[in-house]
Amino acid sequence: MSGVCDMQDETAEMLPEQLCRRLRETYPEHYSMIEDGYRAERPVTMRINPIKGTAAQVRETLAACGVEVRSAEWYEDALIVKNGIREHSIEELPLYRRGEIYLQSLSSMLPPILLHPKAGENILDMTAAPGGKTTEMFALSEGKALITACERDTGRFERLKFNLERQGATRVNALHTDALRLDDALKFDKILLDAPCTGSGTISPGTRIRFSEEYLSRCTRLQEKLLDKALRLLRKGGTLLYSTCSVLREEDDCIVARACKNGARLVPVELPSEISLLPSMDGTACVCPGELYEGFYLAMLTV
Repeated sequence: MSGVCDMQDETAEMLPEQLCRRLRETYPEHYSMIEDGYRAERPVTMRINPIKGTAAQVRETLAACGVEVRSAEWYEDALIVKNGIREHSIEELPLYRRGEIYLQSLSSMLPPILLHPKAGENILDMTAAPGGKTTEMFALSEGKALITACERDTGRFERLKFNLERQGATRVNALHTDALRLDDALKFDKILLDAPCTGSGTISPGTRIRFSEEYLSRCTRLQEKLLDKALRLLRKGGTLLYSTCSVLREEDDCIVARACKNGARLVPVELPSEISLLPSMDGTACVCPGELYEGFYLAMLTV
């Protein structure tokens, strides 16, 4: 088939040839690991919402519904389904509708944990929809951080508001606006920039990824603008977490290196040893796609 590369599996993703070439050139010694990660059918993962119920109550209810789970080693509230039950079955459970749990990939739970939101801190989530990381930050701060969540797309903003309400994150200030339009006079203690990207880390069986050189270029231009803006909004000594669900260096190391050249400083990211990583700039982390994790990039900056 022209324009794609076959991962030698009838059920596997057919990757655009340009993406295959980039991955092979960037990760010659890790390409087979990435391929295996793309093939893997990851188990359902979810996060307990302590704002709505205790971990013990959630576990008891899940067990009563026939859902067997275990916790991730690095986060007690991150649950991994053990008996093959899929998302649609979880979504039918009353505790899901009550907001006691939130379906979320393990990789996407990492940025709020690294940012470590605390009571009284003024925190900005620049591209917040659908709200998984926003509500996680709210829960981690026990509902006591002052969180502003921006989303420019109308449909995604409505989804953000819905999830904030369902998760009980009622004190979050949700703004239907592009974070690029915020006044530079505003200053935040901590900022989460989970930047729009090509999604090259999220490929799984039965899906296709949108990729072209032009699309990659559009993403990197937006990422640069958003990170520049985030650094202007960050108070001196504050912490900025930049993340993408991409493993492409153009969207990851290159964006962060540019920010460092412009005066930002890296704060080393440390992840649990059980998480397999791809090579990345010193002080950053690039999670390798695998049986449990999507590909994901994380960098912490300060000014």
